Amino acid sequence: MMKQLFWTVTLFLIAFPRIALTAGLTVALANETQLSGFVSGEIRGFVSDAQFESQLNGLQSSIIIQPEFLNQPELSTARISLIPFVRLDSRDDRRSHADLREAYWQHIDDQWTVLIGINRVFWGVTESSHLIDIINQTDLVENIDGEEKLGQPMINLATQQDWGNVSLFIMPWFRERTFPSKQGRLRSQPVASQNSLYESTDGQRHLDMALRYSHYIGDWDFGLYYFKGTSREPRFLLNSNGTQLVAQYDLIDQVGIDIQLTNDAWLWKFEGIVRSQNGDRFAAIVSGFEYTLYQVANSATDLGLLMEYSRDGRNKNPSKTPPVVFDDAIFWAARLAVNDTQNSELLAGVVVDRNDGSAILSIEAKRRLDDNWSIGLESRWFLKTKENNSLSPFRKDSFVTFRLARYF
Repeated sequence: MMKQLFWTVTLFLIAFPRIALTAGLTVALANETQLSGFVSGEIRGFVSDAQFESQLNGLQSSIIIQPEFLNQPELSTARISLIPFVRLDSRDDRRSHADLREAYWQHIDDQWTVLIGINRVFWGVTESSHLIDIINQTDLVENIDGEEKLGQPMINLATQQDWGNVSLFIMPWFRERTFPSKQGRLRSQPVASQNSLYESTDGQRHLDMALRYSHYIGDWDFGLYYFKGTSREPRFLLNSNGTQLVAQYDLIDQVGIDIQLTNDAWLWKFEGIVRSQNGDRFAAIVSGFEYTLYQVANSATDLGLLMEYSRDGRNKNPSKTPPVVFDDAIFWAARLAVNDTQNSELLAGVVVDRNDGSAILSIEAKRRLDDNWSIGLESRWFLKTKENNSLSPFRKDSFVTFRLARYF
C-alpha cells in the first residue's frame, strides 16, 4: 500500500507544478492570494550497513510537497498565511508525515502586530547549535541538525518602538518531537516510543509563555527572553519491559540571550541560556565568529570562515536532564558563496568533542538550475564515535542525500 501511494504521488508531481501555477494565477486574480512553494524528490544513501536489527539498508527515497498560500489584500492591515507540509517516505512509516508549518491570521499596523494561529519563530545567531531557539518543536525525522521545525499554535502580540521590539507568545498546545521508527536510520537504541509522559498534569494542553525583547545599538544586535512552560527537549526513560525509550517532557524556566557584533568582515556571535528543570539548574553557551573574504582571487566568490565553541553544563544523568550530543566542542567551517546566476553555495563544517574526539562532518551544497529547478546535496559523517557517546547509535549512519526541487 505504501509503495503504491508513493508512486501515485510521484506521477502526480510531474504535472503538479503546471496545475498549481494555473490555479494560483486564477486564485490570485480573484482573491489577491499568492501561491508559491515547491515539490521535491529526495534520495538518501547510507555508506554502511545498519547497526541494529530491522533497520533499513540501501537507498531511502522521499517526495516532499510544500505549497505556500499568502493572502494580503492591497491597502489591508491583515494577512493570512497557509503553509502545509507533506513528506512521503519509501522506507520509514514515521518519516511519512504531514504538518501545518504555518496557518495564521496576522494584523499589522505602524507599531503593533497581532498573530493568531500556527507559526514558526526562529531565534539565534550561531551556526553550529541553535541553543536559544525554543518556540517550535524539532521535526527530527526531517533532519538531525535541529533546523526543521513543526508549526506551533500560538497567540503572538508584538510592538516595535524606538527603544526596541517586544514580543509576547502564548502557546496553548504542545507539539511532541517526531522520531524515526524501528526500521528507520538515525534513530535511538532502543527506539523511541510514540507515547510520551509529561510533568504537567495538563499534558499537551499546558499553557506555555515566552517574552522576548530585541534591539540594536550601532553595530550590536541583541535579544533577551524568558520562557516558562514545557521543554521542547525531552529526557528519555525506559518503558516497563526495557524495549523502548519513552520521552518525558518536563516543565522548565529558561532565560536566553543572543548577541551579534558586525565589524567590517567580522561577525562575532554569542548565545547563552540558563535553565531550571527537574530540580536541576544549568547554563550553556555557544560563541564564535565568522570572517568573510570577499571576491577571492579577484572573482565574484566570497569565502566565509567560521569557528565556534560550545559548552553545556547540564547534569549528564539521563533521569535528570535531556541528553546533549556535544557538551564541550569546537566547530570549524567554511562557507563558499559563488555569487553566480545559479546562486551556487557550499557549506562544509566539522564539530569535534574535546573530551573523546567524536565528531560530525557536514557538507551541504545547492545550486539553481533555472528559474524553477534546483539541486542540493547534503552529507553527514559520524567520525570516531565511542560506545558511551550519545552519537553511538548513529555511528554507522553516515549518509549522502541528493535533492531535486521544482519551485512554483
